[in-house]
Amino acid sequence: SFALLIFCCLVLGSGAFRVKFDVSVQSGDASFVVNVHEDWAPIGAARFKELVEAKFYDDCRFFRVIPGFMAQFGLNGDPETNVEWRAKTIQDEKVTQQNLPGYITFAKTGAPNSRTTQLFINYGDNSRLDSMGFAPFGVVEGSGMDVVSDIFPIGEKPSQGSIQSQGNAYLNSKFPQLSYIKTARIIDEDETEL
Repeated sequence: SFALLIFCCLVLGSGAFRVKFDVSVQSGDASFVVNVHEDWAPIGAARFKELVEAKFYDDCRFFRVIPGFMAQFGLNGDPETNVEWRAKTIQDEKVTQQNLPGYITFAKTGAPNSRTTQLFINYGDNSRLDSMGFAPFGVVEGSGMDVVSDIFPIGEKPSQGSIQSQGNAYLNSKFPQLSYIKTARIIDEDETEL
């Protein structure tokens, strides 16, 4: 039975996975890795994995970036893809971790069960968000926050409605300086950032 337990742990994995983001930031091309802890927020972690495997975040812009607060992304460059995913909300879940620097969390509205595809990476101590139901599911590894901190600080200028309806065509014409995700891929647990 002990051997069976060990076997199950090996087969089922550790409840964690890693995602490497190759990005274009102010200083050029770079990358960072997010270590996802499925036990922190299982529903959010599962949706994130689903979106990464669908290559949803490829070519997505960081469209809401407020220094000292957070960097937000997760509206696809293709309006039809946004329509498809906007209807696929996920349930709220218990907040088990604080929104601290480097922690990644799904954005949501004030309505219950409103999480879909948008994410943010905390720049500062945003633990005040914890009681509002923002449940972190992962954290940026090592020196990756140096890259995240180099994301263009656009503030809140881009219109989310225009991104939803026009995608990257709107962002490229009005905000060409935005940092963006080239690709986001699940990587092996022993792969290191290059």
